[in-house]
Amino acid sequence: MDFEIVGEIREVETIAIGTKIREVRRLRKHYGHGRWRKMKGIALVRLKDGTTHTAEVHWYEAHGIGRKEFKLKFPLLD
Repeated sequence: MDFEIVGEIREVETIAIGTKIREVRRLRKHYGHGRWRKMKGIALVRLKDGTTHTAEVHWYEAHGIGRKEFKLKFPLLD
């Protein structure tokens, strides 16, 4: 990750569940079987250069496995 999430993620929404996720086969192979969900939310992030911004982040998560592969998805909001 080229950024660090500072604080909580708010306005969390589920984008896709299970086989609706394009990457579900890779996720299961790499991290294990679980009920995978693709999620999005808004968070304060600190970039590599030390600046902080509010941005939309996306990630995958599964019960018992946790949150994986965070990424900044849209331009920074502030």
